[in-house]
Amino acid sequence: MPPAHSGTLPQHRRALPLRVGTRASPLALWQTRDFLLRVTRFCPVLRDAEAFEEHQLITSGDRIQDRLLSEIGGKGLFAKEIHEALLDRRIDFAVHSLKDLETEMPPGIVLACTLKREDARDALLPGPALPRCDAADPFAALPRGAVIGTSSVRRQSQLLHRRPDLTVVMFRGNVQTRLRKLAEGEAAATLLALAGLRRLGLDPEGSVAIDPEAMVPSAGQGIVGVTVRADDTELRELLAAIEDPEARAVSSAERALLAALDGSCRTPIGGHARLLPDGRLRLTGLVARADGSFLLKRTEEGAAADAVRIGDALGQALRRDSPADLFA
Repeated sequence: MPPAHSGTLPQHRRALPLRVGTRASPLALWQTRDFLLRVTRFCPVLRDAEAFEEHQLITSGDRIQDRLLSEIGGKGLFAKEIHEALLDRRIDFAVHSLKDLETEMPPGIVLACTLKREDARDALLPGPALPRCDAADPFAALPRGAVIGTSSVRRQSQLLHRRPDLTVVMFRGNVQTRLRKLAEGEAAATLLALAGLRRLGLDPEGSVAIDPEAMVPSAGQGIVGVTVRADDTELRELLAAIEDPEARAVSSAERALLAALDGSCRTPIGGHARLLPDGRLRLTGLVARADGSFLLKRTEEGAAADAVRIGDALGQALRRDSPADLFA
């Protein structure tokens, strides 16, 4: 966290409170309030002035729970109404799980800030009837033909590529809803982002974190992103000051990978970047068929300053060597 800011936010005095938009899920609210805590630590005058007003918005992705996201428009549906509120000036900035943001921002909106990444890995959570999974091979404990609950085609494709005998069923809803479905026996196991579990203080018994090379995460997983209007220079300056440089580098590579692949919301795509001890950036990318019958995974390395170039190069290589119909 940068040192506290001694001045005030408004270089030219603006109306307070500043209105922050967020989804209404428990995880989204945790992320928003954690972000505001970071801002007020950096600029205490904003805390003292009670400068923020939380606006909870229900998105299309939250309302429609009986269909896969890939069938109704993809993860961008978690940001659509929030960005409309931003453009309409009903809110001043918005806090998101970065993996839920569109690859290309709507005109007039920019990704102004990325916060320090929580653990990007997926976690396998067995139901009460399954034995504890082995961290070295978490899928080995799943019985032949077991039913696995997930709404992610990325997770589904990697799981079925490894274990084509398994059956995947749709699991929609927030983290607590999915855990309840698992406890009620709707599936033998499920997969969730470890970052969300940790942020909510949840550590289900028997859950195992999966190595990101064995289950490539979603691009941006574990990172919180903040969007603002492109013309709001004051907020952009404040947010730039609290951004985590490593999160910006790895997310830039991952999002450039997505942009190069330009897959539909039905195309399983994974992207995970990390900084190596020598400061270089290593990016793993994956494309697959939802049924697991095709999976291509590759890596690319380079200077962290070249994050966007690395992501674009890897995305172009994956696209070139994959069946054309994956991107139809």
